[in-house]
Amino acid sequence: MKIDEVRVFEGRNIYSHRKCIKMCVDLEGYSDIPTKDIDGFNENLLKSIPQLFEHRCGIDEDCGFQKRLKEGTYLAHVCEHIIIAIQNILGIDAAYGKSREIKGNKYYIIYEYGYRNTGIEAGKIAVEFINSLINKKPYNFTVAMESLQTILRTEELGPSTSAILEEVKKRKIPVMRISEGSMLQLGYGKYSKIVEATISHNTKAISVDIACDKLLTKEILYNQCLPVADGYIVRNSLELLFKADKIGYPIVIKPRCGNQGKGVFVNIKNEKEALSAYNILSKDYSDIIVEKNIVGRDYRVCVVDGKVVAVAERIPPYIVGDGVSSIKELINVINQDNRRGEGHEKPLTKIKINDELNAYIGKSGYNLSSILAEGEKILLRENANLSTGGKAIDCTDIICDENINICERAAKAVGLDVCGIDVCCSDISKPITKDGAIIEINAAPGIRMHHYPSEGKSRNVAGAIVDMLFKDTPKTIPVVSITGTNGKTTTTRLIGHVLTKAGYNVGMTTTGGIYINNKCIHKGDTTGYYSAKSVLMNKEVDAAVLETARGGIIRKGLAYDMVDVGVITNITEDHLGLDDINTMDDLAYVKALVGEAVKDEGYVVLNADDPVSVSIIKRIKSNIIMFSKDKYNSVLRSNIKKGGYGVYTHEGVIYVEKSDELTPLVKVTDIKITIGGRLIYNIENAMASCAALIGLNISYSSIREGITSFYGDEEFNPGRFNMYKINGALVVLDYGHNIEGYKAVLKGAKNINHNRLVGIIGVPGDRTDSSVKELGKIAGENFDYIYIKEDKDRRGRKVGEIASILEKGVMESGFDKKRIEVILDEAEALEKAIDTSRPGDLIIIFFEDLEPLVQLVKKKTNAQIDKEQSVVMI
Repeated sequence: MKIDEVRVFEGRNIYSHRKCIKMCVDLEGYSDIPTKDIDGFNENLLKSIPQLFEHRCGIDEDCGFQKRLKEGTYLAHVCEHIIIAIQNILGIDAAYGKSREIKGNKYYIIYEYGYRNTGIEAGKIAVEFINSLINKKPYNFTVAMESLQTILRTEELGPSTSAILEEVKKRKIPVMRISEGSMLQLGYGKYSKIVEATISHNTKAISVDIACDKLLTKEILYNQCLPVADGYIVRNSLELLFKADKIGYPIVIKPRCGNQGKGVFVNIKNEKEALSAYNILSKDYSDIIVEKNIVGRDYRVCVVDGKVVAVAERIPPYIVGDGVSSIKELINVINQDNRRGEGHEKPLTKIKINDELNAYIGKSGYNLSSILAEGEKILLRENANLSTGGKAIDCTDIICDENINICERAAKAVGLDVCGIDVCCSDISKPITKDGAIIEINAAPGIRMHHYPSEGKSRNVAGAIVDMLFKDTPKTIPVVSITGTNGKTTTTRLIGHVLTKAGYNVGMTTTGGIYINNKCIHKGDTTGYYSAKSVLMNKEVDAAVLETARGGIIRKGLAYDMVDVGVITNITEDHLGLDDINTMDDLAYVKALVGEAVKDEGYVVLNADDPVSVSIIKRIKSNIIMFSKDKYNSVLRSNIKKGGYGVYTHEGVIYVEKSDELTPLVKVTDIKITIGGRLIYNIENAMASCAALIGLNISYSSIREGITSFYGDEEFNPGRFNMYKINGALVVLDYGHNIEGYKAVLKGAKNINHNRLVGIIGVPGDRTDSSVKELGKIAGENFDYIYIKEDKDRRGRKVGEIASILEKGVMESGFDKKRIEVILDEAEALEKAIDTSRPGDLIIIFFEDLEPLVQLVKKKTNAQIDKEQSVVMI
């Protein structure tokens, strides 16, 4: 068994609404051999991964997978279960998987993953393990899992970030991970917030700098009459001893800038201990502080948005002797607790054996080999940070009002929106002004001690942080996703235009590029995952309109989680035979994903006149808005009867109907892109746009104003039936590239007065031969003169191959061969058509690359862009 390809889907996709990995494998001759027929396979598999006994499998019963193994199942299916089990062993919540045959020995395996690199590596381990079982070669599964655990540690979210992520999901706020660190974007566009652990969108850099400087923090707090321990900076051992005498023993020595309790030596009782601690610290730190040792219990007070939200007492790590085991052995026993991790990934952290620990226990005359008497208890560190092995007890309900006031004042003095205030005192329920002090203030405080205390109530600090971030702003921006075979670009641009007129800063992805506030920031076919992500992450955008093409959906899935409105303009034959999409049902399944990924309270816009679009209604869970050219369309009427919206044309007017309310929205002749109602497909695009805008709750007056101020020229809708007058002829540039696109454009052209209809035809090379030939036939049935050209990007075809098939299709229509010219370069073909044109000619070119053609027509004598597009109809 070998891996051919791995594809990662970070969002909803055609295989699952969860993030998943598609791993294509070659079974190398084992496609028809069940594992029960491979000597020792099942037994050794279950022995190595006993967690597989718990898998219920597709038959959904206890030990279902084990039953399938006994009955006889196949390698791809087994591999899927191994990958899920491996991730579960690591503590990753993954459950979904499936395997399907591609052809012969080729299969693909889909499986849910928690973390990208870990998920990919889990797939590799599963394949290696299966091969070892087949070949009866030893495989060290334990070593492989340890290696995988190391990968997981580099990319998994810490407990603080994970807690915030869970709270965000509860509030249905979209979230995107930025790169592979712990940075998250909450929400989209203008109102999005970025967090990294508990450093928030609102955290001031200057406040973080202050908190990181313990001496500066002490001075600011002292200035505000808040209780702090006396302390000074020391630059050498002599100054240390001088300042220590001034303060009086016991003292604390710690780095001026540090975190997580690293390098903190407390309760130093004499010069010898002071010099020993200083020598250790000075190896790694240049600025060192000495301060008064405050005797008492160690408390952490968490302040969010100026309010105390959680308090915990931190207990230093300790061991209790048994009269037999050494200190090191007792530490190892504690570290075996499943709640303890290497870093911050679990509620508690393993106790690390290092110089600081050795120095601390050494003060009491112990070393790692010392054996404690039974029941004898010793602390392993003076500080109680969770990161050094301590644990926490919740005290939120007992902190007194005076201490709350002190901590809230301290947070405001430093200027942190989220902070952890370390307080030392005998009892947090009594004012610390009597026997305690603020020891330091921490930016980016860990919150796992509050969410997972060893004793007491869990406190939802993450929820308080999220609520703070969105207290004055919306949780997200309106997002529309548009897909379909034809019309999606025009519909996208039209929706974007209306929203702009309504006052929104619109981010838009189209086949022509990415637009932010009507400015193109990137040209090209930008209808996929990364283009959408660039809009959703842009801080200027307060409305996103995303053209979403089938190719992007198949290759990468959706960049967003859920949208407010999903639009499916139509579903007709196109791109069949690519990416395993071979039938109209396959294509409908892909397009339906846009309709499925809509909020429960959102709207899906569907074409009631398109049978394939109607066929996916059963997959839609949100509200539906149907549009139709026929007021009496049965599907449209049914949706209205159920309380939904209907948008339709009747007697030259677009109406909106819902329940008993009927509103005339706009006259078709007032919509510029319909050219006085002659371009039927643009009437459909206008209805789809109106429906989407209604779903966004845009006022009818704003819709009317926007729809009627949108032109069909290169400024508003480049490449979509753009018309130019040149020397008595009319030239139309259009991106029509499939059968329905050709038909729609030609139907519109028939409504425009002309003498000859001249076509410059071509088609992308990834279409099937039958589709290409059909396009040629359609051209032959409609044009009076034809130029055949080819795209520069031939998509795997040989030079002249597509042109040859097109010509055959044209000839099959009975077209006169003398009225056909093959000019492969589309600009040359257009120039020839213009130069040989006659007054009254209507020349239509179905282009690949718009810009060179626009430049060409503008260079021609008397070339004019027809803004209103109505004078040419006379």
